[in-house]
Amino acid sequence: MVGWLFMRLSGVLLVALVLGHLFVNLMVGEGVERIDFAFVAGKWANPFWQFWDLSMLWLAQLHGANGMRTLINDYAAADSTRILLKAALYTASFVVLVLGTLTIFTFDPCAAGSTLSVCTE
Repeated sequence: MVGWLFMRLSGVLLVALVLGHLFVNLMVGEGVERIDFAFVAGKWANPFWQFWDLSMLWLAQLHGANGMRTLINDYAAADSTRILLKAALYTASFVVLVLGTLTIFTFDPCAAGSTLSVCTE
């Protein structure tokens, strides 16, 4: 019951987050031509957009993992196969969440050799 409810709620939130993400990135301003390293650096300098992208990452990963868990439970006949597939799923999900979260929060636009104007001032 909890998994079913999570899928419905996370799906609705994901639609709103993804449509907002696409609107801001593609429709506002110059459109797709402006998306580059500097655009992402400027966006992630704002905690609001860090939280927005982090929410999208976590909800999408957990939503997808829960769907895959359901498929594994439905179609893996042997217990050993089910355990192996779920272990691989949980491991991959954990790695993606950790790496994605670290990327968002430790992103440094002024890394060595950067030529961005905010880094040279």
